[in-house]
Amino acid sequence: MAKKLSKYDVVLFGELHNNSVNHWLQLRLAKSLFKHKKDRLVLGAEMFERDNQTGLNGYLAGKLPAKQLKDSVRLWNNFVTDYKPLLDFAKKEKLVFVATNVPRRYASQVAKQGLASLDTLPQPDKRWIAQLPITVSLETPGYAAMKKMMGDHADGTQVMNFVAAQAIKDATMAESISNNRRGEQLFLHFNGDYHSKEYGGIYWYLKQQNPALKIAVISIFETEDQNLAMPTGVVTEFNLVLPADMIRTYE
Repeated sequence: MAKKLSKYDVVLFGELHNNSVNHWLQLRLAKSLFKHKKDRLVLGAEMFERDNQTGLNGYLAGKLPAKQLKDSVRLWNNFVTDYKPLLDFAKKEKLVFVATNVPRRYASQVAKQGLASLDTLPQPDKRWIAQLPITVSLETPGYAAMKKMMGDHADGTQVMNFVAAQAIKDATMAESISNNRRGEQLFLHFNGDYHSKEYGGIYWYLKQQNPALKIAVISIFETEDQNLAMPTGVVTEFNLVLPADMIRTYE
């Protein structure tokens, strides 16, 4: 798997946030890809927001102790068990680790007030968001399904604001990947499966920016089927099928 993926420019590793086995696989894949790429491997994750990059860099450089990291970086509740091992691997091997996601306050603003509300932000704040204006297309895999799912619970404007909030996350993560990858580097990115599922989300925005970019997507499925048969739907380069009763890091 690592040998094949080492030939790509970008690998999007979709995850289920509370699945312990996919987090273990993420770390194993990062270590395996490092053997192929060495310092040409770059890591990044949805779980860290752009405006926290300075704090992240401080930790990676050994200047910010682990106990103080939470004071400088907004950490997910499952950080210690699921994402700290990835950071520590990057720290040990002196790899770049990019905080790719938009600060959550802007996604929340879009969900409530729409994309146009971002135009009123001070210019310095806009550096934490993908370049405006951001295209939101229902041709992006997953977005039409999201709109349909929300359709019975809100009016048209509210629904599209919700889709747009997802879009600024995907567009910002895609831009962060593009801006932090050079030459023959491989960017290994960790994100919720929905952000790259069926070649949508981050993948779609990366291809809009650079159609020639060679991108692989790792998807994850949970199933009650004891034979772990591949579910129906769009499959990607690698697809992890795990038992639905798998141990979780949180409920």
